[in-house]
Amino acid sequence: MTKISYKRHRFPPSVIQHAVWLYCRFTLSFRDVEDLFAERGLDISYESVRCWVLKFGTAYAGTIRSRRPRPDCRWHLDEVFVSIQGKKMYLWRAVDSEGEVLDILVQARRNKKAALKLIRKLLKKQGFAPSTVVTDKLRSYGAAFRDLGLTAHHETGPYENNRAENSHQPVRRRERKMQGFKSPGSAQRFLSIHSIIYNLFNTQRHLISRKTNRQFRDEAVSEWRRAAAAA
Repeated sequence: MTKISYKRHRFPPSVIQHAVWLYCRFTLSFRDVEDLFAERGLDISYESVRCWVLKFGTAYAGTIRSRRPRPDCRWHLDEVFVSIQGKKMYLWRAVDSEGEVLDILVQARRNKKAALKLIRKLLKKQGFAPSTVVTDKLRSYGAAFRDLGLTAHHETGPYENNRAENSHQPVRRRERKMQGFKSPGSAQRFLSIHSIIYNLFNTQRHLISRKTNRQFRDEAVSEWRRAAAAA
C-alpha cells in the first residue's frame, strides 16, 4: 500500500483524516465540519476542509477499493435523473446483491451508448463478468449486452431491482445538502469517493445483531485508519 504524505500541511494527519472522514461519512457540509472542529477549539476554515477532501479523499478511496473483497456475481444496474446547473443528466449506478456499490457514472444520455460505457467500465474494473444482471425495462441494457456478447442472465421483473433503486437514497440526501451538484466533473469525483467510503461503513445493521454490528464497525474504522495512514 502506498503511504500518503502530509508534508507542508499546517495541521497534523489525524486532524486532516478526521475532517475527510466526517465529510464523506456523514451528510455534512464543509461549514458543518468547520463548526464541529470549532467546538473542539480548532480554527479550520471550510475551504481547508474542501481542499483536504479533494486532495486526500481520492487517495483514501483508491486504497480502500484495492483492499475490498470481490463483489457478488449478481449485479443490479439502474439510472436516475439529476439536474446539474439546470441541465438534465443521468446518474448510472451498479451495485451487487449485498448493496456494495460497484461503480457510479454521470452521463448526459440514457441510451445504448451510455449503457455500454457503464458496462465496459464495470467489466474492466471488476475483472469478471456477472452471472446475473438485474435492470429496469430500459431497452438500452439489452442492446448493450448483445453488442458486448454478455451471456449473463438478464432479469427485469417488477421489484427485482429495488436493491439498485434504494442505493440512490444516500446520494439524494447528499445532493440536497450540497444544494445540487455544481458540474458533472465535480459530481463524478465526489460520488466516486463517497461510494467507496459508503461501502466500507455500510454494515446493514438492520440485518445483524448489535454485537456483530460493533465488530463490523470496528473493522471498518481500522480499515479506514490503515488507508489514511501517514508517511
